[in-house]
Amino acid sequence: MKRLLFFFTCVTITISTIASDVKIDKNNCTITKDGKTYNLYGKVKIVDSFEDIKVKIVDAFEDADIKIVDAFEDSCGKVKIVEHFEDVKVKIVDSFEDIKIKIVDAFEGVKE
Repeated sequence: MKRLLFFFTCVTITISTIASDVKIDKNNCTITKDGKTYNLYGKVKIVDSFEDIKVKIVDAFEDADIKIVDAFEDSCGKVKIVEHFEDVKVKIVDSFEDIKIKIVDAFEGVKE
């Protein structure tokens, strides 16, 4: 019994250590992770490591709808993919994401 209790305590501590503090602010169209705030619009660079935010692309139950644009990425949910001079670095993941997004053609923005 003591071993089982010790095991569950270790698992709980590990999970709480791994989980980061992520908050999505719908009014300001931002995401705050580990005390740093990033806009959910602007220039985005997709990377394999050293990311600012981990993103999972989904078809339903998303946190934000994102429209990929070539210009005028200055409003909520509009993103331009760039290689240099990015506002935020994003890693596309299948699990342990900070935010779930859906790629759309219209009606972009943060969900309630």
